[in-house]
Amino acid sequence: MYKITLKSVFVASAFFVGVSSSFAQDVLVNSLKLNASDKSKENFKFTEEINLGTTSVKTQGSSGTCWSYATNSFLESEMIRLGKQPVELSQIYSARNVYVEKGINYVRMHGAVTLGDGGALHDVTNMYKKYGAVPREVYTGLNYGTDKNKFGEMAALIEGVLTAVVKNPNGELTPNWQKAYTAVIDSYLGKVPDNFTYKGKNYTPQSFAKEVVGINPDDYVEMSSFTTAPYYQKTTMMVPDNWSFDQVYNVKVNDMTDVIDNALKKGYTVAWATDVSEKSFSWKNGVAYVPTKKFDDMTAEEKADMFNGPKPEPEITPEMRQAAFDNYTTTDDHGMHIIGLAKDQTGREYYIVKNSWGETNDYKGFLFVTKNFVKYKTTALMVNKGGIPTEIAKKLGV
Repeated sequence: MYKITLKSVFVASAFFVGVSSSFAQDVLVNSLKLNASDKSKENFKFTEEINLGTTSVKTQGSSGTCWSYATNSFLESEMIRLGKQPVELSQIYSARNVYVEKGINYVRMHGAVTLGDGGALHDVTNMYKKYGAVPREVYTGLNYGTDKNKFGEMAALIEGVLTAVVKNPNGELTPNWQKAYTAVIDSYLGKVPDNFTYKGKNYTPQSFAKEVVGINPDDYVEMSSFTTAPYYQKTTMMVPDNWSFDQVYNVKVNDMTDVIDNALKKGYTVAWATDVSEKSFSWKNGVAYVPTKKFDDMTAEEKADMFNGPKPEPEITPEMRQAAFDNYTTTDDHGMHIIGLAKDQTGREYYIVKNSWGETNDYKGFLFVTKNFVKYKTTALMVNKGGIPTEIAKKLGV
């Protein structure tokens, strides 16, 4: 079964270090090219109900930094919501700081934690809080002769340095390893500026975050839904890329879409982490849904017709969602940015989602994703606490 083959490659690669994160991202994107129907765009008639706007669509290139692209896009939309002129923030500045912190954590854990490019939505707000932010034009991360991210070689060197440190040939670690490790990262991505000029004014990353971006990282709440932990309490998000072991609020399945709906109606966008390595996720056609029939049980005609207009969906139960998470048919593949709500010609609602794979699909970098897909395949979402429905916010204590 092709889906299982893709899952096996992707899940296995998530547990390796170094080059595998970039490789896994390339495998994922290339495999999804097969998920398409010939007449999808002409057979879907979408009507936008809410579109909160965002900055331009970007491409993450050959890197597993979707989490940074998604969450920085989310913060840019927060600037729009606050009435500010949005700044295109440096996604690689966030990623670079995560690489440093992840390496320190890797050594402290004696190598027993994931490396690579992967991360989580909270990594961006955590790094914003500690390191501030810089404009994309100030720190592109392209310090190695290419015009797009290509992190495989850097990742291999990072792995080599950290492997040597963990082996500890001196019997006792010196503080110099952190300098050597950071030097490898900076040789590829560039040295972080202590200060820089933006629109005629001088800033540090911290002062730029405070004075120009102007968001409070403590205003953002991350949540997911599991049957294995009490509802409305925090639980550790058990995915390999949660290298910092952050906790998320555990809510009920329907609460996730209730939160997203309420947020969008109040003018808040949502950062979204999800599984996209599904036969029912078409990047080319810009549509994702949950089919009523397993792919292997479909006829050739049904497979070819998967995205040629609206299809029925099953009800998503907590047990169905948890089983998919536990048996690896839901994996923590990708991060994107939910910016709006639309309906198809049958009245079914879809979220309008911004991706970071360039403008290479039917909707120039955007997708329409059903609520059932979000209920089933979400691994985490992040929202400003002002966008959470009052009843849910009270249960969470936020």
